Amino acid sequence: MTVTELKDNVGFVKTEFYTIEEKIKFESGVEFGPVTVAYETYGKLNENADNAILVIHALTGDAHAAGYHSEDDKKPGWWDTLIGPEKGFDTNKYFVICSNILGGCSGTTGPSSINPETGKPYGIDFPVFTIEDTVKVQKKLLDYLGVKRLYSVAGGSMGGMQAMQFAISYPEIVNSAILIATTSRLSPQAIAFNAVGRNAIISDPCWNNGDYYDKPQKPDRGLSSARMIGHITYLCEEAMYNKFGRKLQDKDQYDFNFDIDFQVESYLQHQGQIFVDRFDANSYLYITKAVDYFDLADKYGSLTNAFKNSNAKYLIISFDSDWLFPSRQSKEIVNALMNLGKDVSYCEIESPCGHDAFLLEYDVQSKIIKSFLNDHIKEDTDE
Repeated sequence: MTVTELKDNVGFVKTEFYTIEEKIKFESGVEFGPVTVAYETYGKLNENADNAILVIHALTGDAHAAGYHSEDDKKPGWWDTLIGPEKGFDTNKYFVICSNILGGCSGTTGPSSINPETGKPYGIDFPVFTIEDTVKVQKKLLDYLGVKRLYSVAGGSMGGMQAMQFAISYPEIVNSAILIATTSRLSPQAIAFNAVGRNAIISDPCWNNGDYYDKPQKPDRGLSSARMIGHITYLCEEAMYNKFGRKLQDKDQYDFNFDIDFQVESYLQHQGQIFVDRFDANSYLYITKAVDYFDLADKYGSLTNAFKNSNAKYLIISFDSDWLFPSRQSKEIVNALMNLGKDVSYCEIESPCGHDAFLLEYDVQSKIIKSFLNDHIKEDTDE
C-alpha cells in the first residue's frame, strides 16, 4: 500500500471483541449466551455520544469495513471506498462502527465457536436466529460503547434488512437509516436460491450433520457450490455478458468433456474456492435461514404498520440492474414510509453491476450519502 492510500482512508485498524455475558432471548424463545462480538470503529465518539453511525455488513461480510490491519494487507476493508476522511461516511465527523453478525465466523459467536458447556464447537446445536436477534446483539454492543443515539444506521443487502429492523426496534435512538440494495422480505425466487445453496452444503458427505470441525475433510465442495450459486444472483446478465461473453478459458475450441470450457465457469469455480478459505459452512446455513425468515409485512401485519413508530429519516438506494432485490422492492418500502408521512428520500442508480453494485458503485453512492447526512446536520442545527 502507498502513503496516499493510507492518507485517503482510516489507516491501520484493529478488530476488537466484546462479550455479552447475559443470555439473550431469541425470537424462537431460546435464551442464548454468552455472545462475543467482533467489531471495529473508525473516527471518534463526540461528547454527546450522538455522532455514531452503525454500518452493517451483507451476507458473508465481517467487521473489517475500512482501513488495513497491517502493511501486508492486499486490500482494505470491504466498504473502505465509503468510510474514511471526506468520504460518504466521513470519519472526521462521525464515529463509525461495524461488527460481525451473530452466527458469523469472523470473531462473533457462531456455530464454529466453542460451546462452554461441552468444550466443542456448537455445530448445529447453535440456535436458529433471526434478523431481529442480530439487531439485539448490535444494540448491546452500542450500549457497551457508550453510544446514546445513532446519527444513522446503514447497510446494503442483508445489512439493509438489519438497518430497517434496527430503526423499527429502537426508534428512540435512530436519527436516520440508509437502506441500500435491500428488501423488506425475500421473493420466493430468492428463497429458492438460498435453499439450493443450503442443500449443496447439507448434501456434501463431509458436512456430517454439522459436525466436521475436527475432521480432516470439511464440506468444502458443498460450500463452494453454495457460493457459486449465490454469486450468480449478485451479478446480472449484462454484467456477466460484458465480463465474460461466451469466451473460452485458455483454449480455442471445446474439449468435448466435462472440464471447464468457458471463462464464466472458471470465474465461478474460483469464487467458490476462495470462499471456503474464509467462511464456515454452518454459518452459511444459519445466516441464509435468518434472511429467509425476514418479512416485515408478515411480522407487523403490513409494511406500513411495521414503520409506524419509526422516527428515522430514510435514504433508500436501489440499482436498476439488481434482479435479486429489484428496485420495485425498494419502492414498496418508500411507499409504505410515504403513506405514513415519514421523511424518505429515494434514488435508483443506473449500473451494469447487478446486486453487487452496492459494493462497486462507490463514487455516486458516496455523493448521495454525504449529501443526505449533511442535510441532517443542517436540519438538526436549524432546529
